[in-house]
Amino acid sequence: MDGARCQLPGCDGVIEGGFCNRCGLEPATTPTPGVATVPFERPAPPAGSAAVGSSPSARSGSTPSRRSGSVRSSSRRALGLGLVAVPPVPQADPELAVLPDPQVPPNLRFCANPDCHDADGHPTPLTRRQAGHCPQCGRRYSFVPTLQRGDLIAEQYEVRGCLAYGGLGWIYLARDTVLNRWVVLKGLLNTEDESAAAAAVAERQFLAAVKHANIVGIYNFVKRGAEGFIVMEYVGGSSVKELRKRRGPLPPAESIAYVHRILGAFAYLHRQGLVYCDFKPDNFMLEGDPPDIKLIDMGGVRRVDDPGGDVFGTRGYSAPEAAAGPTPCSDLYTVGRTLAVLLMDFRYQGQYQFTLPPPSEQAVLAHNESLYRFLLRATAEEPDVRFQSAEEMADQLGGVLREVVAGSVEPRPFDSTLFGGDVLALRGDADVRTGGAAVLPDLKVNAEDPAASFLLSLAAVTDPRRQVALLRDAA
Repeated sequence: MDGARCQLPGCDGVIEGGFCNRCGLEPATTPTPGVATVPFERPAPPAGSAAVGSSPSARSGSTPSRRSGSVRSSSRRALGLGLVAVPPVPQADPELAVLPDPQVPPNLRFCANPDCHDADGHPTPLTRRQAGHCPQCGRRYSFVPTLQRGDLIAEQYEVRGCLAYGGLGWIYLARDTVLNRWVVLKGLLNTEDESAAAAAVAERQFLAAVKHANIVGIYNFVKRGAEGFIVMEYVGGSSVKELRKRRGPLPPAESIAYVHRILGAFAYLHRQGLVYCDFKPDNFMLEGDPPDIKLIDMGGVRRVDDPGGDVFGTRGYSAPEAAAGPTPCSDLYTVGRTLAVLLMDFRYQGQYQFTLPPPSEQAVLAHNESLYRFLLRATAEEPDVRFQSAEEMADQLGGVLREVVAGSVEPRPFDSTLFGGDVLALRGDADVRTGGAAVLPDLKVNAEDPAASFLLSLAAVTDPRRQVALLRDAA
């Protein structure tokens, strides 16, 4: 009921529009069955933002979720539970983000065939040319943008240029000429088979039903020859990756605020039976005034029980078992790894690919024990040890945030209602050494005293003997 207090322990929010205006949680109702997590054998580690395997058949069993409410906010005040001040993000001209000379760096070129990998189990690198055939499997590849400025897709979307390159191809900025708005075209498939492109578009139609304040909106699905595209909302602002790159490790409270907020989007997806698969700092953005967080790049989202298709992930973020079949639990692992990368500089794709550095190497962990314990659980190798739902993870992270914020505030005593300021801090060393009345604090005047005005007037009398005489006369 609107206006009621939130029942989540430690939350001081109230219900607005059916959801808490602080933590964003829906009031608890009847538990809804969730998805079980089953340990898998560790596969070969993934590399880059490329397909890392195919999922097996649907896993069996289910366990009830701890809370049925989706973590959704009815107010942007929920960012950081209202405890963290985040500056607004100015809205820039979208065309300023277009790449002047779009090229994929050689170190990011890999074969898209999930069964094609090098001797170390990593996707086969394709560093020599921008287009050609994979020397390992013979599959045709191209890292050259197929859409050019001025191209009109589906007689509605006018391409303005490339914004970035992702795991499924180039991401384009376009103008919706019918509805007069900016959109993003995200590639779904790049093949010579037009029927396969049509099938890919049809297969992703379920994304149109995804509606959440912290998830990029899906507008349409179109194809052009042998390519299929998702038409998505254009999100301005700055990606969290850009913030991290520009500023270095982010303060704990700020990092936690971003990750805590995005857990609402994961709770929503998991309740729809979907998994995101490839979460990392690149894939969520800070936008608006007041600022809020939004999950972008829905190209790798898939159904939990999908028995086939590619699984996309990034080395250093993907769970050990993710290639065998992503689950909500493996999704939450990527959230924990993302938080660790925002907080610290460490070899997350090498020495610590599936572990965390010890507190002896990272001061932020040494100074924030609860945060360290949270990360240990969130990124545990065994799925059963991790958080089993986004709601549970958000609850725990909210508690960590409160502790971190409380520990960052320098304690100050309340002002006395009887005495003035600390005289010892205001007087010189000579006055302090002489002692006596010179170091005693001044008494405050009680405003309710009938003689208050007279007592306040004594402050203008500098001679102590004169003050005593006036007080005796008044008495």
